Amino acid sequence: QLVESGGGLVQAGGSLRLSCAASGHTFSNYAIAWFRQAPGKERDFVAAITWNGIVTIYRDSVKGRFTISRDNTKNTVYLQMNSLKPEDTAVYYCAAAPNFGSRSRLGYDYWGQGTQVTVSS
Repeated sequence: QLVESGGGLVQAGGSLRLSCAASGHTFSNYAIAWFRQAPGKERDFVAAITWNGIVTIYRDSVKGRFTISRDNTKNTVYLQMNSLKPEDTAVYYCAAAPNFGSRSRLGYDYWGQGTQVTVSS
């Protein structure tokens, strides 16, 4: 089970840190990704990290602003979001996959319930 937390309301230019905590299953050998879904839109890839935290990938629009990291001792993955923009407003989901690299939601086996991020202008 994956549980996201850390969402909320923030002004443009502000920061939030999302957490994705795993329970009931050890995800230390899984790649973890963050996706987001705005109202009426598809669920889009945001960032992903390998099981050991060495390699990360991002969608172009968040490069330089978002940072994905993980602490396997805590079974937790983080998404640090800086310089937030109104277009970052969405429900953010974390997901786990045995293999790294997919930017499609179809590549992920486990999902959290999501956490709302709202950025006001």
